[in-house]
Amino acid sequence: CACSFLDTDRALVLLEEYCKKLKKPEEQQLKKAIRKVMGIFKSSLFEALLGSFTKKATRHGTISHPSLAAAVAYDVLGCPKD
Repeated sequence: CACSFLDTDRALVLLEEYCKKLKKPEEQQLKKAIRKVMGIFKSSLFEALLGSFTKKATRHGTISHPSLAAAVAYDVLGCPKD
């Protein structure tokens, strides 16, 4: 689903913006963890799994949000999902 890839890109933008705000020494561990998540989101394996998951879940009606990556980013950043 093309929309899930666009949502992944949006999630990466949101996570990058959030990382730029993490400047305190005690925030560096969180920043490192977020960068690892970003690396996973950028991987071709994740993109393939996301596409497969989205197709199956949408077909079975088990998810309403088209992107797992965006949902995770929204949760991390405390953003509304809609």
